[in-house]
Amino acid sequence: MSRSKPNILVTGTPGVGKSKLADALAHKLGMNVINVGQFAKENNCLGDWDPDYESHELDEDPLLDLLEEKVGKGEGGLVLEHHVPDLFPERWFDLVLVLRCNNTVLYDRLKERGYAGKKLEENCQAEIFQTVLDEAKESYREEIVVELQSEVEEQVEENVNRVSMWVDQWQQDREKVRPGKRRAEGELEK
Repeated sequence: MSRSKPNILVTGTPGVGKSKLADALAHKLGMNVINVGQFAKENNCLGDWDPDYESHELDEDPLLDLLEEKVGKGEGGLVLEHHVPDLFPERWFDLVLVLRCNNTVLYDRLKERGYAGKKLEENCQAEIFQTVLDEAKESYREEIVVELQSEVEEQVEENVNRVSMWVDQWQQDREKVRPGKRRAEGELEK
């Protein structure tokens, strides 16, 4: 299937600004956002409660089946945001954005959210050891994984502009599809 707009995964350690960037991209580019955690909750795809992390696990198989209909078989134009990049099939995404943040800034953001104990410590360690970035690089083609800093408002704006230029180029490249390919899809006459 050929998408008319790209699908973008926005990922990173909790607190790095995934929701903020995803919403800004959706607004600027006319795309739709799927917050995977919220989608799982709305579609009864939550698993057991984890008391150590004070959150639900995801019931991955039914979640991925539902997302396949929207993301895998859809027309594109989606921004998915989630902190676990290796959950999804590679074919779903045209661009994977891994947001990074200075650990001091991240610590303050997570404390403000009420994170404490093991949950706070392990999320900060994950950022220090670039766990999410490494998972993204292992799960997707190197050329679609982009690391972006996300500490101050100016960086959010820069990131939105950078991705906007990428989307423009992606669409221009799609318009240059081989004539034989378009002919096979019935868009060109012989």
